[in-house]
Parts: sequence; C-alpha cells; structure tokens
Amino acid sequence: MTLTVHHLGYSQSDRVVWLCEELGIEYELKKYDRSPVLAPSEYKALHPLGSAPVIEDGDVKLAESAACVEYVAQTHGNGRFVVKPGHKDYPEYLYWFHFTNGTMMAGLIKMLSLSMTGLKEDHAAVAPHHARHGKLLEFVDQRLSKVPWLAGDQFTAADIMMVCCLTTMRCFMPYDLGAYPHILAYLKRVAAREGYRRAMQKGDPELNIDQLIAAAPPPMQKGLAEMVRARGL
Repeated sequence: MTLTVHHLGYSQSDRVVWLCEELGIEYELKKYDRSPVLAPSEYKALHPLGSAPVIEDGDVKLAESAACVEYVAQTHGNGRFVVKPGHKDYPEYLYWFHFTNGTMMAGLIKMLSLSMTGLKEDHAAVAPHHARHGKLLEFVDQRLSKVPWLAGDQFTAADIMMVCCLTTMRCFMPYDLGAYPHILAYLKRVAAREGYRRAMQKGDPELNIDQLIAAAPPPMQKGLAEMVRARGL
C-alpha cells in the first residue's frame, strides 16, 4: 500500500511532506485547504481529534506530527534522518526533536490564543508569554551559533520538526526574527535544500519561501487576517 499524507495547508503537516521529499519515497499527497481558518469537515473526519497531520499506511492511520515523522522515517526511510542511541549527537537530537512541540509550538499556540482576546502585548496576562518566547528564540539562536543543524553537524528530523515554528506558524502568530542572525542563517540553509523546496511547492505553493525565511513575518493566513480585521484586533 502507498503511504498517504493528508496535508492541511498552512499547518504542521508540512513536516511530513518535507520528510517524504527528503527521503525520496513514493507517497500520495492529499491536500486540504483551510475553511477559512480551521480544517474543513472532510479533514476533521479523518481522525477523532480532527487535527493535522494524518497519515495512512495500509491498516495504519496515525496523527500527531512527531509520531508521523518518526513513523515515516523509521518505516519508510530505514531510519534516515534519525540519530540512533549511542551516537554522540543522540542526546541533542532527542532534546531538539521533542523541544519543538513540547515547548516551542506550545508557546506559540498560547500566544496565538491570547492574541485573539484583544489583549495588548503589555497586558499582565500576555507579557510573560511574549517574554518567554523571546528567551526561547535566544536559546535556539545560541544553539545555531555553534552548529549548522540542531542535532549537530548533520541535518535530522529534529530540523524537520523545528522549521514549521520559525516559518509557517508566523503566518498565524507573527513575530520578527531580525534579532536572531543564526536562526536566519539556518533558515537560508533550509531553503537551499531541494527537498524543502519541493515539499513547499507541492504542499503550500501559495507560500513564498523567501518571505517565510525573512526576518519580517510573512503575510498572515488569509482566513485569519479576515477574522482579525472583522474583530478589529
């Protein structure tokens, strides 16, 4: 059976598309547009929680981007882009692979939710989250001042997990990267990868890679921009 990747535009599922392209494996890509901000009903029907990504592989149906990336890398990629126990970079790989969703993405989602309340960034309920986000970006920038890729010298699935937070998610939660030169250099290395460029062309052709990797945030996702305007936020 062919691996099927159900990709919701402007979402974490771009990680799975990118991994498939890096691996050069055969897969079927099914693309879904947001309606207008959240997933359409046909996507929500794929999994009880209705979130992206979802992959199908024979009798297997799996959600959660980290689980999908791990599954595809191990099952279809023979462990490529995964650092094995015993390797000198294994602890760093393990940390950064899980840092992305456990810390970075969680913070972005919280900030996005708070931004929809209309509270200003200096509000007592909001300011600590923005301050912490700045610390997280400094932390990532410091790491990338020492190594070209998060786990060390080699590109790994930890990078595939991270990049969405620094690119696509800024279409929902805009933030500037101008103070983080090592992150910007890192994103240029990402954008130079043919696998990444193919994945974005197939999965999100409307997104401009040069805008995604720039210091200034890319344009806001259309549906969200309309919601923000309608609410006067």
